[in-house]
Amino acid sequence: MSDIDTQTNPTQSALSDRELQVIELVTAGLTNEQIALELEISKRTVDNHISNILTKTETQNRVALVRWALQWGKVCIDEVNCCVLPPYKSSEA
Repeated sequence: MSDIDTQTNPTQSALSDRELQVIELVTAGLTNEQIALELEISKRTVDNHISNILTKTETQNRVALVRWALQWGKVCIDEVNCCVLPPYKSSEA
């Protein structure tokens, strides 16, 4: 079973707005140093955000994080995956 198969979609509140910003910048290919400059925070803070994000998303590295972010509609790349679908509602109520 792959890493991506065992992950669950965290609620929006599980990831902070800043963490979502960091995910977007990771997806854009920025290094931690570049992210720190972009967000005007220290590299150590970015390192901490990345560590927290990997834990919350149950991913092991940046590549798995980007896959996770695409899968759950947290980011889009070049107009791909930009449409977030509404949550599935069972016909049984």
